[in-house]
Amino acid sequence: MTKKARRTFTAECKEQIVQLYLNGKPRKDIIREYNLTPSSLDKWVNQSQESGLFKEQDNLTPEQQELNRLRKEIKQLQMENDIFKASRADTRTKVNVIKNNQHKYSISAMCKVLQLPRSTYYYEAKERAAVDDITSDVIEIFHASRQNYGTRKIKMELKKRGLIVSRRRIGRIMQEQGLVSAYTVAQFKPHAKSCNESEQKNELNREFHQEEEMTTIVSDLTYVRVKQKWHYVCVFVDLFNREIVGYSAGPNKDALLVYRAFASIKADLRKIQLVHTDRGNEFKNKLMDDALETFNIQRSLSMKGCPYDNAVAEATFKIIKTEFVKGQHFDSLEELTRELHDYVHWFNHIRIHGTLGYVSPVDYKLEHLKKSV
Repeated sequence: MTKKARRTFTAECKEQIVQLYLNGKPRKDIIREYNLTPSSLDKWVNQSQESGLFKEQDNLTPEQQELNRLRKEIKQLQMENDIFKASRADTRTKVNVIKNNQHKYSISAMCKVLQLPRSTYYYEAKERAAVDDITSDVIEIFHASRQNYGTRKIKMELKKRGLIVSRRRIGRIMQEQGLVSAYTVAQFKPHAKSCNESEQKNELNREFHQEEEMTTIVSDLTYVRVKQKWHYVCVFVDLFNREIVGYSAGPNKDALLVYRAFASIKADLRKIQLVHTDRGNEFKNKLMDDALETFNIQRSLSMKGCPYDNAVAEATFKIIKTEFVKGQHFDSLEELTRELHDYVHWFNHIRIHGTLGYVSPVDYKLEHLKKSV
């Protein structure tokens, strides 16, 4: 039996994880998604507070303390607004409301608002689980997917648990439980972009299936609202397993944004043979030209006005817009960067992809490595 490799986390990664915890991401979700032990998370939180990497509560200014208090009140009001309409409903409806919102609010707080004894909730929930375990599985998988999976992907996740369920039945359960995926009918909407007139050809030629990791990567960018201004996100995707290997966020749609995303790639850049992008001016500039020349990487550009030449990057950003940008409000670039880091980790390590046989990009890469040994 091969010894399991010890996982290591950079100081930057630890900082991002602690910030997620301090900003309200549930502890159990962090532990599950990042495959941590509870003691590790607690240790990092204590270290960050003791070393002064983050401000302790006592060091907050009165304005910051008041802001924290107001945020807690707003969250309480949001909870009451979400579930108060069920306060006069029957017990069954109240139990459903609590179960469908337990990923956002504490059970005890919802029981208090709905005037439902906690013992009653737990009894009803247990009885119902005994009647239909599949419903609880569907709910769990749906919320673990950050409310993104539809019937097809939920069916594949149930199959991994040894449960064979039709998509029709899953759809009926989702309708009964009020579970609505963030996805709508996919539509391509062309956006006018300034482009360069380089004579560089489309070397990729829509060869989106690659046999080896990190030989061909593609890139694109999209806009995100931060307060009242547009900010931008750029990512690089490995065509081998659709993994996001590099990313950055910033206030400007420029060469520096693209360069920072490229520089964030942790793999050996000498392995990359081809980088494909569209013809946006932010991709064709001296900064990127020098970087690609340094590592002897060939460039490939889509044909002018043809988004299908960069279909994988376009599809990835369709996912990002639906699962990460839609319905989100970011107060600062720091918050956007932190949440983007968390989303990319989930995208690479947990989210299953239909084109990869319904496994995550990292699991797909590990399976490929096992077969090649």
